[in-house]
Amino acid sequence: MPATPQTLTIGALAAEVGVNVETVRFYQRRGLLAEPARPPGGVRRYGPGDAARVRFVKSAQRVGFSLDEVAQLLQLEDGTGCGQARAIATQRLHDVRQRLADLQRIEAALAALVARCASARGRVACPLIGALQG
Repeated sequence: MPATPQTLTIGALAAEVGVNVETVRFYQRRGLLAEPARPPGGVRRYGPGDAARVRFVKSAQRVGFSLDEVAQLLQLEDGTGCGQARAIATQRLHDVRQRLADLQRIEAALAALVARCASARGRVACPLIGALQG
């Protein structure tokens, strides 16, 4: 009989939310997910709130939030800290835009190097390798 959400073992929780058991344990060590009490002679059980919390962490990571930022967002989840959550997201957006600008500069430099390499016909020295050595 399949486990119900109220009685999920750590393995069933991990499978339900699409993560590894070690990911669940890691989140617990980082304070992102509470570790349920173990009943005497029993197995820890997780409920739907635990699954929702792991999904939240994974969703936040997918859009670029660090685990430290996720922890801050989780502290604000009661809805009273929307301004603080917006500030965290605004900073993340700034960081992402900065990384995009850096990647665009890298792309332009690589494109120029590849073009130089393609135009060097009959030469022994590769312009791309020369540019990287200089």
